[in-house]
Amino acid sequence: MAHNPPRTKSVVMTLFGDAITPHGGEVWLGSLIELLAPFGISDRLVRTSVFRLAEEGWLDATREGRRSLYALNASSASRFERAYQRVYAPSNRPWQGKWTLLLATSDEITAVQRAGLRKELLWEGFGMIAPGIFGHPSADPQVIGEILERVGVRGNVFVCAASETEMADGRPLSGLVEQCWQLGSVVSDYEHYIERFASLPKLLSAKNALDPQQAFMVRTLAIHEFRRAQLHDPQLPLELLPAQWPGTTAYDLCYQIYNAVYANAEKYLLDTLRREDENAPQAAPYFYQRFGGLT
Repeated sequence: MAHNPPRTKSVVMTLFGDAITPHGGEVWLGSLIELLAPFGISDRLVRTSVFRLAEEGWLDATREGRRSLYALNASSASRFERAYQRVYAPSNRPWQGKWTLLLATSDEITAVQRAGLRKELLWEGFGMIAPGIFGHPSADPQVIGEILERVGVRGNVFVCAASETEMADGRPLSGLVEQCWQLGSVVSDYEHYIERFASLPKLLSAKNALDPQQAFMVRTLAIHEFRRAQLHDPQLPLELLPAQWPGTTAYDLCYQIYNAVYANAEKYLLDTLRREDENAPQAAPYFYQRFGGLT
């Protein structure tokens, strides 16, 4: 961390995704400052970060006297929550061999809309096969619909499914992986995560139980750094990835760490939240389904 400290804004977003959302989705600024203090983040940096996140449309602020309550902006919440679902979802989801193709070739699409669509699709892990043509082997139809609606091109983009055929001696669709995605940097990010955190499960099992604050710090750092490593992963099916894909190892490692510390971390988190809000709820049931089920 000392050599590559995370940006405060990024850590705030990690806390919202990992800790705040399961506990009702809102937090008082004072509690947020207290939660981030053990990481060496000053209250000034926290205030500046949440102000900027609100300006960017990620957070909403509600004033109550001299206090401020922050929550995810309603229009951004679905995108945010979907991004975090990716973090905790098992990486070995079955694949049916189908690709989703989007053809943004209509003359009715403006240059601004075309650029916006490209940005949104690339962020969701799509590859650009050719100008205006995008593909992904495991796209979510709901996500595609939301993107088309958000960009304003619903009804103006061709969306279809594709699969390989034996009728012609063509190049296999798996060749699109090398053509459309630069996986080398993704591999490096996962390998770096594994290198940094590989010793933790053994240390956590050998050492006396961490106190709640230490457990909260370990959980937050483990998920934050995993999220950073996963940021540019297009989430391709394992069948299309190189052998011994390090993303699988990194995911399993993150689960081991998270599962070892989450219970104690929850104690610290809830105690902190309830110092300003005595009605702060316990974690929602879905929290315990992360990584396929916490034990």
